[in-house]
Amino acid sequence: MVENIDYDFKPEALLRILPHIRKYHKKIILIKYGGNAMINEELKKKVVKDIVFMKYVGIYPVVMHGGGPEITNMLQLMGKETEFVDGLRVTDKETMMISEMVLSGKIAKELVAMISAYGVKSIGISGQDGGVIKADQKDPKLGFVGDIKSINSELIHDLLEKDYIPVISSIGCNENGERFNINADEAAGKMAVAMGAKMQLMLTDIEGVMKDDGNGLEVIPEMTVTDINRFIEDGTITGGMIPKVNCCAESVQGGVERVHIIDGRKDHSILFEVFTDIGAGTVIKK
Repeated sequence: MVENIDYDFKPEALLRILPHIRKYHKKIILIKYGGNAMINEELKKKVVKDIVFMKYVGIYPVVMHGGGPEITNMLQLMGKETEFVDGLRVTDKETMMISEMVLSGKIAKELVAMISAYGVKSIGISGQDGGVIKADQKDPKLGFVGDIKSINSELIHDLLEKDYIPVISSIGCNENGERFNINADEAAGKMAVAMGAKMQLMLTDIEGVMKDDGNGLEVIPEMTVTDINRFIEDGTITGGMIPKVNCCAESVQGGVERVHIIDGRKDHSILFEVFTDIGAGTVIKK
């Protein structure tokens, strides 16, 4: 005798995401993975599940990750001080070696292993592999911090065609083989443009771009490039959010249809943003 088991299955919920699946089917979505979602193990599992789900419904996710907090922790374990100038880590040769070890040798490998556990092919590469990210020194006082000069997306397209989810560490190199640590927001934006991504998702530790409406802070649900410039000028957008939104503005000006700044601390924030109309972050359009 077969028991009647209530699985709480709602076909209507699946059908509601059908238009979104159709919109992004066989399209590239660039995910900049960072913030607390990289540190909290439970959140990390949910982010990976979201990425795997996207792959199984026919979307091409590409993951670009940073790892600032983990680099800082490793430097502390090794008794090395961390110095920042204008929000960027001063990176000497030893710090560069440690950064590369953490980004490419630890974070990327962990993500690849977690994705592969769901039966999806994944591969971790550094921006220096295959000349994907060409960079030069940004500022001598910052040491081995890079400024992106060009993106060669051929290798990433090849990996997508071979059914892999690429996981890319934000490291680049110059013509002489010198390696540079690169801001992951900048790398994500330029990669999204080079790949012709339909959407770019920026996982952060805040709900979105905020403004004070007189009764407290609230999320700005949607902005254009013109709005960004205005909000910077009037002081609505300040501090570390300025370079982040400027990277997003460059993405949409370069051809990315939508850039979403979302709260990676919320469960399955990626799925809500891609497959529903109730995303809670900030959407930037041209």
